[in-house]
Amino acid sequence: MPGIIRNNNYLKGLIMEKKKKILVVDDETDFLEVIKIRLEASNYEVITATSGEEALKLYKEVKPSAIILDVLLPGINGMEVLEKIRKDNPSIPVLIITAFTSEERFKLANKFNATGFVLKTENIKDQIESINEAIKLAEKYK
Repeated sequence: MPGIIRNNNYLKGLIMEKKKKILVVDDETDFLEVIKIRLEASNYEVITATSGEEALKLYKEVKPSAIILDVLLPGINGMEVLEKIRKDNPSIPVLIITAFTSEERFKLANKFNATGFVLKTENIKDQIESINEAIKLAEKYK
């Protein structure tokens, strides 16, 4: 039939090209796995890291479209990671995800120009919606 593409590999290639890479950094591996599964279901390619050092290494290697970053990490903490990433790329969307909020953390994240905050809650669906919205907004105003 004219006009119908029959090559599934071609279609898969087009779909894969459109996926945005997101680097998710958190030392809680169970949480990391759940976020990864949910973001992949939202058509993102997800790369994960469990430490600040690993996050910086992967950031340079994979050049993600956005980063979701926990504050409390072993080794280099999330704020230090954010500071180093901002020196390299001031416009990449970086969302801080944390279970603990404080005015001090907010001020520090603001100082290094975090795109936004997402609170860790029991409701993973709300977190994913917040992440999706924040990434879309950040891309729109880049």
